[in-house]
Amino acid sequence: MGKLAPEDLQKLLNCIKKDFRVIVPPMIGYDAGVHLLHGKYVAVATDPCTGVPEEWFGWLLINYASSDVALFGAKPEFCTINLLGPIGTKPEVFQKIMKQTCQATDELGIAIVRGHTGMYDSLKDLLGVCTVYGTVEPRKLITPGNAKPSDLILCTKPLGLETITNFSLTHRQKAQELFGADKQENLAKLVYMQSCVKEALQLAEIEGVHAMHDATEGGFVAALNELAQASKVGFRLEWEKLPITQEVLALQSYFKLTDEQLLAISSTGTILAAVAPEAQEKVKAALEKNGLSACFLGDFTANKESVLIRNGKEAQFPQVADDPYTQILSGK
Repeated sequence: MGKLAPEDLQKLLNCIKKDFRVIVPPMIGYDAGVHLLHGKYVAVATDPCTGVPEEWFGWLLINYASSDVALFGAKPEFCTINLLGPIGTKPEVFQKIMKQTCQATDELGIAIVRGHTGMYDSLKDLLGVCTVYGTVEPRKLITPGNAKPSDLILCTKPLGLETITNFSLTHRQKAQELFGADKQENLAKLVYMQSCVKEALQLAEIEGVHAMHDATEGGFVAALNELAQASKVGFRLEWEKLPITQEVLALQSYFKLTDEQLLAISSTGTILAAVAPEAQEKVKAALEKNGLSACFLGDFTANKESVLIRNGKEAQFPQVADDPYTQILSGK
């Protein structure tokens, strides 16, 4: 994973001038921005796509940015696309990816407005960049900065599902050894779980869902810390309530990962959200319609302490995300 440290990223943002038309400017912990356009709020997110299974490249390219827009309560409507490759990339490769891309936009009702395709000496691998736009009524806008003390911490999918799925696709034999043949085969079919567009839009309609964040790069560590920091709250998280699968534990053992790395394992498509206690049952029902289970891991607090409770003992939740995704996907 190649994200800049927060202090370095902030230095990049400091030169951006304020503009009254921008409702949510570029900020750490916010995966989309929002601007005003003719009385409407437009949510915008942009994401790269590289190093993923080629058979899912175009689909993931669209769903990465679309998920970020949906987490702000906005329906993804338009997008632009860059498809870039090293010199010598065959036209058929771009065509295959574009078919995947069009399938994904058709599924979500997104119109492709513009794009660029090219080959460059400086590139060694395929690279896609997608920017997605969607509108949202001002009163329905959801941001990561609206978690409230006493809100419950919601998790929608197992920790590291993205990582064990992609590992099952790219290292089939090793995944069979670690997970079993049947489990490897089933996991390899779950790439679609790396999108959270549908459930995010449904959760956004529920009164009491105050903030949402995708547990992508940096996993639970990055997402929870960013939610808390953006909302100026703390949280208490219970280890025993974490949705940790046997497959993730198998990767932890094989790659000798620490518990801190386990918590930081990339989980793209998994929503962490701040939910008012009175909205708990509606949230459960909405997720069940999507074949998902609502896991409530703890709650947000008025003080700014981040606490991890394990076997009844309190410790500080990790402050820095040491995501082992790249190590795991390299197979080393």
